Amino acid sequence: MKKLNLIIILLTPLLLFSQNSNVILDHKKYYGKDFFILEGTEVSDSLKENRYDRLPVSYKNIVREPVWSLSKSSAGLSIRFLSNSTSISVKWKILHDLKMNHMAESGIKGVDLYFKNEDGWQYLNTGLPKGIENEYLFIDNMSKELREFKIFLPLYDGIENIEVGIDSESFIKKPEKNHKKPIIFYGTSITQGACASRPGMAHTNIISRKLDVDCINFGFSGNGRMEQPIAELISMSDPILYVIECMPNMYPAKNVTTKTIPLVDKIRENNSQAPIVFVELFISSTSLLDKNKQKENKAMNTALKTEYDKMINNGYNNIYYVESDNALGLDQEGTVDSVHFTDLGFIRYADFLLEKFEEFNIIE
Repeated sequence: MKKLNLIIILLTPLLLFSQNSNVILDHKKYYGKDFFILEGTEVSDSLKENRYDRLPVSYKNIVREPVWSLSKSSAGLSIRFLSNSTSISVKWKILHDLKMNHMAESGIKGVDLYFKNEDGWQYLNTGLPKGIENEYLFIDNMSKELREFKIFLPLYDGIENIEVGIDSESFIKKPEKNHKKPIIFYGTSITQGACASRPGMAHTNIISRKLDVDCINFGFSGNGRMEQPIAELISMSDPILYVIECMPNMYPAKNVTTKTIPLVDKIRENNSQAPIVFVELFISSTSLLDKNKQKENKAMNTALKTEYDKMINNGYNNIYYVESDNALGLDQEGTVDSVHFTDLGFIRYADFLLEKFEEFNIIE
């Protein structure tokens, strides 16, 4: 018995200080929404059903039910704060504890911690989910100096609440608001972040870090269909630009023909100048050999290009067209299922879009 007690005594410190465990030391103190900024949304808390939703509650009976349900996912949202703590922990409660067969749970419902160094945002660690209620020690044993941190929220589950834990002798406070205009993305499951291994690897979040701007994510899995209610909502914003990447959800091609120009017209009712960038249908690896897929893809992209040409010929300003060739590289290694992106695919696609924005001269 004495020998057993000795083993327990020796093992206890290892359990307490294991960074990868969910054991959080007693000297941590947690802080809620009054101590950090929520980014990736322009909808005020007072207009939402839940603070971490992506659509105003007024849209609950305006958009289709699947769109409303998916808007409860916190894709593209992040929290940002300043602290001089020697450790950073997190508690977060999710809505559904969702699981999918092609996407890591760390991407579906985990959270990512970054800090700002002299070169920009640097990844530190991922809070791994265990269920509905989660607690995780991101990092410990840091020097006690002021740093700026950002936590990206889950891509495919919703957040009911999130709190940041610091050591009890340190402080946490809100940083200054980023006053740069945002970029607005409207699209599909890929826009929402499928199938990034963790939230920070979705292309909207990668671009957000690289440009140090908010990227507002209106990605709705299977439901990015160039719909008028979403067009009206995003028209109320004043972004650097809009990126429309709805094509994977627009089958058959006649939907592209009937919805593309009305989408632009609705945006232009309230925003007459912001560039609108249309991205072609991504070419799946199966279409290399599947003749029917080749035919479908060609019809879809021909339809989009036709509508784009109509707009240009009719004097529409600041409309841009992005061909999807080489968006993920030529080796076909950028997806998990020939459609949805891996981290590699998202990195390549983010860089691809940034090159296009530069080529079009629409970002500073």
